[in-house]
Amino acid sequence: MTTNEPMTAYVAAFVDELARANVRNVVISPGSRSTPLAMVLAEHPDIKIWLNIDERSAGFFALGMAKAKKEVVALLCTSGTAAANYFPAVVEAKLSRVPLLVLTADRPHELRDVGAPQAIDQIRLYGNYPKWFVEMALPEDSCEMIKYVRTVAERAVSTAIAGPSGPVHLNFPFREPLIPNLSACHSIWDKGRENGERYVNVSYSLKWMHDRELYAVGSQLQKKKRGLIICGPDDNPALAKAVVRLADELNYPILADPLSQLRSGQHSKELIIDGYDAFLRNEEVVNSLQPEVIIRFGAMPISKSLLLYIKRYPKCQQIIIDEDNGWRDPTLMASNMIYTEPVHFCNNLVNYLSSCSNRIQAQKTNWLKKWLMLNQITRDIVLKNGRTDNLFEGQVFIELTELLPPNATLYVGNSMPIRDLDTFFRNNDCSFRVLANRGANGIDGVVSSALGASTAVSPLVLVIGDLSFFHDLNGLLAAKLYGLNITIIVFNNDGGGIFSFLPQAKNEKYFEDLFGTPTGLDFRHVVEMYCGRFIKVNSWELFRNEVKNSINSKGLTVIEVPTERKSNMDMHRKIWQAVLDKLSLKMVEVNNL
Repeated sequence: MTTNEPMTAYVAAFVDELARANVRNVVISPGSRSTPLAMVLAEHPDIKIWLNIDERSAGFFALGMAKAKKEVVALLCTSGTAAANYFPAVVEAKLSRVPLLVLTADRPHELRDVGAPQAIDQIRLYGNYPKWFVEMALPEDSCEMIKYVRTVAERAVSTAIAGPSGPVHLNFPFREPLIPNLSACHSIWDKGRENGERYVNVSYSLKWMHDRELYAVGSQLQKKKRGLIICGPDDNPALAKAVVRLADELNYPILADPLSQLRSGQHSKELIIDGYDAFLRNEEVVNSLQPEVIIRFGAMPISKSLLLYIKRYPKCQQIIIDEDNGWRDPTLMASNMIYTEPVHFCNNLVNYLSSCSNRIQAQKTNWLKKWLMLNQITRDIVLKNGRTDNLFEGQVFIELTELLPPNATLYVGNSMPIRDLDTFFRNNDCSFRVLANRGANGIDGVVSSALGASTAVSPLVLVIGDLSFFHDLNGLLAAKLYGLNITIIVFNNDGGGIFSFLPQAKNEKYFEDLFGTPTGLDFRHVVEMYCGRFIKVNSWELFRNEVKNSINSKGLTVIEVPTERKSNMDMHRKIWQAVLDKLSLKMVEVNNL
């Protein structure tokens, strides 16, 4: 067997530097042209490889792992369309700020655009989605090239993880022979710097707001009594307590998206509003709640009614806090875009406000009381009407709040599941971590993402719709190969349930064929093919028992909750109407506050 010595030195130095830069996990899709990297990665003692045959699944598996671990995860594939199949995950990584390092093998330059097999144009294949793209130099065993490849490895990892985190793409052209000399790799690694030091140490510094600017914001907020704090999707565990302190100081309610991590945990939830999506559908309520200022943290929340409410008041000052220099403002109404570390911002702002000589420790303002009263009314109605003897998708989240153990992770699919989470997942003290792919909001790759996350956290429960589940059935292979522990709850309404809530549903002639898209699939067969347990429940008692059993068991369990799209839509509308009716009776009392 002929080995390629120059390539071995080059690739071994690159892989070693990845390990020194704390890349611990690499997801590999098999192929020939990627042989040098695949074999050397597998040989390195500090790197764990995960084989995932389907490249689209592999991309999302790596994304879910990186999201859960909050660290760079690398992806490797061969040349050709294999690399193209990573594209959806690269898009999601960019938009949801997840650090991915995409390594694509390629034909050497002389075999490009000449009709060679398995050769496509891979230069900037992912467009503007990667934070950085490099067409790597052809391998050489020279001092200069070893310095080059180690430097690129360090820079790629640091670029992926620096805020805003995101994907980096390195394209490696390789000439045959493709077999590295594995016995030589260890001696190459031993020649690295002593004590495992990195070739280049990259430092990160937090963005702190200058005191003068902070005080200017604080002095403005002191004058505004009708303020809101809105927390969208975010996964910073330190943010909750800091935001609660700020809200308490300002007497502002906190509108907390279910992905903000504020609805769960040991922090105070006295000022956290979790029912706004329902009561902001009421025109009279919206008219009575004109804000003077909004402070936003995280991405834009899921709720459309909240988005419309914000856009209703264009003259309201809107302050957006973003530590990563992003521009997450679909309202196009931001008056202040502040790039600073959010926990530091909250804590220092509280310190400033509490030290002001004219500060008066106020009781709850009438503005705050209004929000709290509306929220309590809504909460009572949703919890009461959301429970039914029949299987109802929204009730699943009410049940899970009581069934899941503290510190469990809940991964939620897009379309209806994430919206039901917003409506029915109420404030609790259980410290649940709630994750979803809300960058591009796609339904593809969700199973693989959740399985990737399950390598880092346990127990993990995924709630997903039947079409999204179907989209990523190949992802279940990872559960079989690696014995991953996951509970998947599938809402099976035989089609796209969310479309029943949209205007398209009124066109009966084409609705089922173009939007409802029923599949009539029995998922039992495919789940059992991947060595999983499949249970189709027909009662809440069975659902509760199976969820508890699954959480305490090993391996893959899929619990199907069969529902019917029309009755599910009717149930949602009945609950929303009950909220609106009750609020109409209570608005005189609310307005008198």
